Amino acid sequence: MSYDPEAAGRVRRLLSGRDDVAEKKMVGGLSFLVKGNMCCGVTGTALMVRVGAGDREQALGEPHVRPMEFAGRALSGFVCVDPAGFAEDDALTRWVQRGLDFVAGLPAK
Repeated sequence: MSYDPEAAGRVRRLLSGRDDVAEKKMVGGLSFLVKGNMCCGVTGTALMVRVGAGDREQALGEPHVRPMEFAGRALSGFVCVDPAGFAEDDALTRWVQRGLDFVAGLPAK
């Protein structure tokens, strides 16, 4: 499992004001869970974001976004954003917020 510690630190700072976040090494990188549900994370140099199956195609139409794959198959509710897509802090904030918005509708685990 490898992930960019700098990118992970940026995500960690964004989520630092919450008391319902946990970090866990999973899906090939470092994942951030909110109320027990995976929200986002970092795998390699990419940001992985849980957008939900319904919003995945729209997200894939955005620059620097590709399907998230794990164990040789695409994960239907997730996308990966390459570093150019979250280089600016406001872009990272928007992507992390998309993950937060999706998991807000899920029951806590």
